[in-house]
Amino acid sequence: MIKKPIKDPNRIIQGNCVEVMEGLPAESVDVIFADPPYNLQLDGELRRPNNTKVDGVDDAWDHFDSFQAYDEFTRRWLTAARHVLKPDGTLWVIGSYHNIFRVGTALQDLDYWMLNDVIWRKSNPMPNFRGKRFTNAHETMIWCAKSQKSKYQFNYASMKALNDDLQMRSDWLLPICSGGERIKKDGQKAHPTQKPEALLHRVIMASTDVGDTILDPFFGTGTTGAVAKRLGRYFIGIDEDSGYIRVAQKRIANVRTVEDPNLIDTPSKRKEARIPFGWLVERGMLTPGDVLYDQRSRHTAKVRADGTIISADHRGSIHQVGAAVQDAPACNGWQYWYYKVEGSLVPIDVLRQKLRTELQ
Repeated sequence: MIKKPIKDPNRIIQGNCVEVMEGLPAESVDVIFADPPYNLQLDGELRRPNNTKVDGVDDAWDHFDSFQAYDEFTRRWLTAARHVLKPDGTLWVIGSYHNIFRVGTALQDLDYWMLNDVIWRKSNPMPNFRGKRFTNAHETMIWCAKSQKSKYQFNYASMKALNDDLQMRSDWLLPICSGGERIKKDGQKAHPTQKPEALLHRVIMASTDVGDTILDPFFGTGTTGAVAKRLGRYFIGIDEDSGYIRVAQKRIANVRTVEDPNLIDTPSKRKEARIPFGWLVERGMLTPGDVLYDQRSRHTAKVRADGTIISADHRGSIHQVGAAVQDAPACNGWQYWYYKVEGSLVPIDVLRQKLRTELQ
């Protein structure tokens, strides 16, 4: 079911992010993705070996008079973010070694609950031209819940599927924003820190549902909004720069939402309707006396009329007997037991999914 958004979804608001967030309804957004100024504290121009200038971050919005000023700014926007974030919402904030540790301190001081630090490992980072340090090849994202008690969203199955059926790790190898994806204006980067859409795709698929509202308080050229719109999520973007906003509006206007929600939802087994094994017996999908096997046919059990199963030495639920025959503390019987169809073993979970579809 698609959630009802707050009033006026998919909008970009020009203004100071603290003031705008304080003016939004309390506890009204599901997820916040923040790409704040990094406070790079650059001293002079950076040039390549061929003496061409590196198009780095030298904008006024990234300059702070002191670390204390940056810390005060960080606490203000994180406090405003708490106001607008739902009790079970989460916040992502990305940064580099220049600022992420200071942001992390502020998050914990403000009672956010740390979930992960995710390393975005860049497959094509800018080299260290001066040869005085290691190549800076990663940025860090902190993912946190609003509080320790938050029942936050994590789409484990979708992340596993996205990673070729392996658990998603907290180090993500993704390219930087370059080539045709990099938005340019008059031959120059429209924004110096534009993030790749692949990064936001993973963030959004990991922590939101179709119809959720995502807020980006440092919207820039609208990567969060573009990906959110494509994936059927609502977005609110905030930025002070009218030039960035015009670029974002034009960009997002050309994005099409995937129309079929079944192609962009994030299913979770925990959200699926519970199907007792006995229901399969009641409906004749399995009958008393049918034999169940483990995948290697080492153990067998027979189906009973009351929805329990019985092996040579054990009787109980599919989970209890599965654990007992393996001498294991626990077992997911839906994944452990198989039945035969024309001589081939088929997981009984296939029957559960079939019945679940019929009952929808």
